[in-house]
Amino acid sequence: MLYVAIATRTFRRYSTYRAATVAGIFTNSVFGVIYSYAYLALWDQRPDAGGYDATDAVTYVWIGQALLMTVALWGGGTTDDLADRIRTGDVASDLHRPVGLVPWYLAGDLGRSAYHFLTRGLAPTLIGVVLFDIVVPTPVAAAAFLVSVVLAVTTSFAIRFLVACSTFWLLDQSGVKMLSGFLALFMSGMVLPLVVFPEPLRSIALALPWASFLQTPADIWLGQRTGWEVVTGLGAQAAWILALLALCQAVLAAATRKVVVQGG
Repeated sequence: MLYVAIATRTFRRYSTYRAATVAGIFTNSVFGVIYSYAYLALWDQRPDAGGYDATDAVTYVWIGQALLMTVALWGGGTTDDLADRIRTGDVASDLHRPVGLVPWYLAGDLGRSAYHFLTRGLAPTLIGVVLFDIVVPTPVAAAAFLVSVVLAVTTSFAIRFLVACSTFWLLDQSGVKMLSGFLALFMSGMVLPLVVFPEPLRSIALALPWASFLQTPADIWLGQRTGWEVVTGLGAQAAWILALLALCQAVLAAATRKVVVQGG
């Protein structure tokens, strides 16, 4: 199948950068240790913050480090390739393919995320298990977590695709990408779990699509969501995906209604 082939080739492409992967694993692990001790100090003062105990908080740190590159929280991935092709005008040839831009680049991004999950995701997590007391999910929670991660990657892709499409009008996505990364950093719960935010900021943050990046998968792993709450969490992620992908198609249609690319 075409999209499986695209994902596979992208997986292989990222697997060639072995030195960068090892350096990334080391960096994620170092930051995981630093954040773990910072969270332990915080939870020592507030033992039940956000409904988490200290073990939950440390586990949350390592889940965050595992998903940082998997969901491309800072941006990047295949959507950066798209932005470059829009800037140079090479996107004109992409538009002549018998497949849409959105599914083409989404398939590639899923291949990228699979590679990062298996390397920069699992390796730091194993280090966290060795160094700290980490929550181990039930088999059902682990399966739901994996589904949630796929939905998280797709949500992230849709947002990054919209950012890349800004290049049609701005000719450079840098400013929009920086703003998007800043929002994702705080509104995903990467800096601090969204559940410890004061109201009404907590409810607002949990309702926004960035919560899908980390908070929703983490709560499933930690058992904070069980039963019907898991279904509603996955459903919220899926709803955001449908809305964002529809917006991607609408923006792409508006951008290509009258296409002016670099070079003429």
